[in-house]
Amino acid sequence: MTWRLRRASPEDAPAVALVAAASFLTTFAGILDGADIVAHVAKNSSAERFAAWTTDPASVVTLVEHPDGAAPVGYTLLTTPDLPLTIDAGDIELRRIYTLPAAYGSGLGQALMMRAVDDARAMGRTRLLLGVYGGNDRARRFYERQGFAIAGRRQYRVGATLCDDFIYARAL
Repeated sequence: MTWRLRRASPEDAPAVALVAAASFLTTFAGILDGADIVAHVAKNSSAERFAAWTTDPASVVTLVEHPDGAAPVGYTLLTTPDLPLTIDAGDIELRRIYTLPAAYGSGLGQALMMRAVDDARAMGRTRLLLGVYGGNDRARRFYERQGFAIAGRRQYRVGATLCDDFIYARAL
């Protein structure tokens, strides 16, 4: 299957927010409280936030559409790092990379990562950073296969739950 990857515009923000909500729910259902998931998504993945990122010159939002009907099925967000590390001018954070379960095992994750790396390089960046939930072994294995190594840790709250993340880095 050939997925359609394209740079998102402000008009795409509702579609990206929909995928963000669905993928966060899919990833964290059974780990986090349902009400906390809903509140977290409303605060951090609104259409308004994605619209702002699409117009921010320091950010790139990529939307993935299904080849049959153009339904949104994945996305990435590259933006200014907000991580507890020493940040250099050449750093950029892959703050989000998600696909819906219908795309699992299709190679879409690899395609999204390659696109993010290309976009980061085109922006003149030299290191790609990301945070991943420590209990998400599947994602961690994927990032390690992509050449990322652990560069630090962070904790953050989603509602009442304190989450532990690994921070990964990869030279570009």
